Amino acid sequence: MKAPSSSIFLFTFFLLLSSYSITAQPFDYPTANLSTTWTNAVTAPHSVSFTDGSTVRAILLRGSFGPRYACGFYCNGTCTSYLFAVFIVQTNSGSGIVQPAIGFPQVVWSANRNHPVNLNATLSLTASGDLVLRNADGSNVWSTNTAGKSVSGMNVTDSGNLVLFDSKNAIVWQSFDHPTDSLVPGQKLFEGQKLTAGISSTNWGTGLYSLHVTNRGLFAYLEANPQRVYYRYLINGTDKSAERSYVRFLNGSLSLFVHSSEPSIPDGVITVPQASSAQYMKLMPDGHLKVLEWQAGWKVVADLFGVPRRA
Repeated sequence: MKAPSSSIFLFTFFLLLSSYSITAQPFDYPTANLSTTWTNAVTAPHSVSFTDGSTVRAILLRGSFGPRYACGFYCNGTCTSYLFAVFIVQTNSGSGIVQPAIGFPQVVWSANRNHPVNLNATLSLTASGDLVLRNADGSNVWSTNTAGKSVSGMNVTDSGNLVLFDSKNAIVWQSFDHPTDSLVPGQKLFEGQKLTAGISSTNWGTGLYSLHVTNRGLFAYLEANPQRVYYRYLINGTDKSAERSYVRFLNGSLSLFVHSSEPSIPDGVITVPQASSAQYMKLMPDGHLKVLEWQAGWKVVADLFGVPRRA
């Protein structure tokens, strides 16, 4: 048999390469353009219900095959009220949300914890660059207040940060500047910000416990009258940093940069188990700061306030 010519070989090679490129196209949907509106409807795309009673309707999703960050509408329980939230979900190789029996969504940020919305609520990234959440009756619930600030789009990042960006990809607004009750790996909690626990697992309103960073260290409070400190990690010495004091959730630690900043050695460290999969930490309704990790189901792998620290 006559050997195939080099031209036939090259044609076959590029045909195979083209076929591979088509099948390898990403299926995630991490970015949105201006003048886009999403409705919290039962028929919305990327809507998945879980056996724990929760439902997500993903608007943006970053990545595939494993625990991934997404944002959208979330409910848990009777599902008569919803958050607009960033959550971690399990995905397959096509970026489909899967494992409804064990891969329950984990909310790591929310916009409207004290003002949940109903079915048929809308989220709009307006032509002027504002991100606006409206209830089904059309009333305004929440906004980034970024109209006229040169926003050109929105995305959810690999680190779980919901970002509004301009034409040069500079950040105009980000969810990391407005933490709720959780930190994800890489995230900083700055002086002037705080984590505030929810009331319960199904009542997302602000509860009784909060976590703060100051130029003296890390403090957890019971928001009673008077306010009471129930955990503290004090940092002695002189503040040598021009940056605000902060803690940062790193792989293996919650590191305190109170009188210094990276790349300096942290002023203090609270040990966290090394991550073998997705992790996040959450200030629980009972005031405990717990680290959760995906291990064929979400497991608590550390309770950072398990041993009260007073000095």
